[in-house]
Amino acid sequence: MATEAKRKPNSILETIKTIVYALLLAGIFRSLFFQPFWIPSGSMKETLLIGDFLFVNKMAYGYSYASCPSVIIPRFGINVDAKDICGFLRNNNNRLFGDAPERGDVVVFRHPVTGRDYIKRLIGLPGDKVQMKEGRLHLNGTPVDMKPDGIFKEIMEPQGSFGNRPRCANGAVGSGGICEKERFIETLPNGVTHTTLNIGTRSNDTTPVFTVPTGEYFFMGDNRDNSTDSRIRQKAGGVGFVKFEDLVGRADRVMFSSGGRSMFFFWTWRSNRFFKRIE
Repeated sequence: MATEAKRKPNSILETIKTIVYALLLAGIFRSLFFQPFWIPSGSMKETLLIGDFLFVNKMAYGYSYASCPSVIIPRFGINVDAKDICGFLRNNNNRLFGDAPERGDVVVFRHPVTGRDYIKRLIGLPGDKVQMKEGRLHLNGTPVDMKPDGIFKEIMEPQGSFGNRPRCANGAVGSGGICEKERFIETLPNGVTHTTLNIGTRSNDTTPVFTVPTGEYFFMGDNRDNSTDSRIRQKAGGVGFVKFEDLVGRADRVMFSSGGRSMFFFWTWRSNRFFKRIE
C-alpha cells in the first residue's frame, strides 16, 4: 500500500512535467518556425477569405521581437504581447538571420501601435513612392498594370466568428442576396500578379504620394475599399509605414478553410481551399 501511495504523486508529477515540456516545445516551434493564423476580416478578399486558416512562415524574414508568440484573448482578460516577452529586442529595427521581403508577398506583421497581428500585401519597398489615383495604384510615378476580370460574388450573410457582413458594389443587398464587387488583375513591377476588388468610389481611391522610409514598408489589402492599411496614417487609426522589425512572417498557403461561424460546422468547410497556395 505504501508503495502505491508513493507512485501516485510521482505519476501526477510526471504528467505535469510532460504537459510543461509539451507547452515549451509548442512555444519554441511557434516562435521559430510557424505561427497559426485565422483570417478574421475581409480585407484580403479574394486572395484570403474570412475563415481561412494558415501557418505563417517565420523563417522567411529572420527573427525579431515580433517572432515571439503573443496570446491575446479579451474575453478572458488575457493580453500577453510579444513585446512583453521579447521587448528588450525592440527598437533597433534589425533581425537575426534577416532576409528582406519581396514586393507582392502576403505578410503578417504587428501593428506599430496596437501590437495586433495584421495580414496585408507588401506594395511599397523602402524608398518607393506610392500613390493611389482614382482607384489605380501608382509606384514611383508609373501606373501599375490593372485589367478587369469580371465580378466577385458572395452571399450576403454574417461571416466568421465576428459575424461581419460583406460590403457590395451593387447597392443594398438583403440577407441571402448576391453581393458583387468588381474584380481586377493587378501586376506589380516584379511580375507578381494578384486579384484586387473594388466596391466603388471611396476616399482612399485617391491619396497623396507616400514616400516609404528606409527600413520600412507599405502594405495594402487586396479588398481595397475594405482595408485599414498603410494608406491611413497611424495617428488616424491606420497602419502607416511598418518597420522591418515588426514583420512576423510570410503567408504561403491556406491549410484549412471554414465559411461558417465556427470551424466545427463541418458543412461549411471549403475543401477547395485546403492547401491552396497564396499568390
